[in-house]
Amino acid sequence: MESSCENARKYSNNVSLQELRDSLAGFAEYRGWDQYHSPRNLLLALVGEVGGLSEIFQWKGEVAKGLPNWSSDEKEHLEEELSDVLIYLIRLADVCGLDLGQAALAKIVKNAKKYPVAANQTT
Repeated sequence: MESSCENARKYSNNVSLQELRDSLAGFAEYRGWDQYHSPRNLLLALVGEVGGLSEIFQWKGEVAKGLPNWSSDEKEHLEEELSDVLIYLIRLADVCGLDLGQAALAKIVKNAKKYPVAANQTT
């Protein structure tokens, strides 16, 4: 079986949630981790990773879009923490049998109805 790292290198810059889900499922299966990936355990791991992400911003005050004043090391650290959050979120949705991409699109439609654009707003 190919390692997940080797599979990850094959993906384009436009990786899909399905590709990530499949890669993560293979990664966990190959290592025998499925037994530990209960919804509860994955949720708790996700919460821990969100805490790690929060620590990055904790003492920075307001941060400009694009992070113009951040070093490349700080941006890399942020990428890693964001990736950890995404990985656990995708894995949790998969273990729960949910299609995260479809759920997100449905939520966007629901929010558009709940928060319509006012007549005087321009896009």
